[in-house]
Amino acid sequence: MSLGINTTTPEGIVLAADSRQSYRNRKGMARIGSDNASKLFQLNKRIGLIVTGLAFLPEDGIMKSVSKFIEQFKRENDIERLNVRDAADRLHSLFDIKYEWQKRLDDAVEKINNDLKRQGFEVVEVKQENYMVKFQYKDLQGNLKNGIGGIDRITLLVAGFNKDGSHEVYTCIIPGEVQKKRDSREKNKEYGASWIGQNDVVSRIVLGFDGRISNLKFVNEAMKELGQEEVRKQLGGLQYAIQWGTMTLQDAIDFCTLMVQTTSAIQRFSDGIVANPGDMPGVGGPVDVAVITADQGFTWVSRKKLKIEGKEIDHVGA
Repeated sequence: MSLGINTTTPEGIVLAADSRQSYRNRKGMARIGSDNASKLFQLNKRIGLIVTGLAFLPEDGIMKSVSKFIEQFKRENDIERLNVRDAADRLHSLFDIKYEWQKRLDDAVEKINNDLKRQGFEVVEVKQENYMVKFQYKDLQGNLKNGIGGIDRITLLVAGFNKDGSHEVYTCIIPGEVQKKRDSREKNKEYGASWIGQNDVVSRIVLGFDGRISNLKFVNEAMKELGQEEVRKQLGGLQYAIQWGTMTLQDAIDFCTLMVQTTSAIQRFSDGIVANPGDMPGVGGPVDVAVITADQGFTWVSRKKLKIEGKEIDHVGA
């Protein structure tokens, strides 16, 4: 799954990602394939990209690394002319087509339906809704149960400077939408941090909770009574007060690196959460870091190198 994180400051943009690559074997179990995969890429002199989620996609019957599709994107587009939003939209469109996610969702609907019937449950409804699969069934005691399933996603974080010197950050979710995270031309959206992938640890540290809090009964009851907006507003009081607008570039590098390393350490010593044990330790390996500034453009701060017999050679490829 991996973790990618961006911090945008007045001095520039920082991108960081781990190097762990995982996959599902024929039994559907998650396995660690490598701790040397590249998840952080340079698109052009002004724009960088982080990829989390699925590491391989089929093309012409052959499984290909996501990095190969990014290289293809760079070859087939006049990338130096692209602004950040252009790059985000085109990348989202590329992976939206390559993933063939609708077919996978249809297969998931059929699989969930068959699994419930095989366990002897009475299926009430199984349907696709908002890129997820929602289902309702009666257990062996006749109790009505609800569940949510889905498919693995690909998430991109695209960040950089436009030709006019403004900066933007977008996340692209496949299947899903393109979401704006930062824009130097919009008040209160200029600076801050965004993260994609296995982000529960970062969310707990910075926000004070992770997204699974909405699965708790008392939180759901509070949302029904007070409304989602009011509950989220109150939870917002747990967020650490970090002054992104005064953070230096070095501080941003330290923050991003710390979040990736801390996530890797927590996953090493834990096995999910009590309410949902058995999580995949998908974050690990070296941390790649790059910075993007208005004057210098994209610059690598830390990047894996190939090694042989104790010697390092320049990295090849994306």
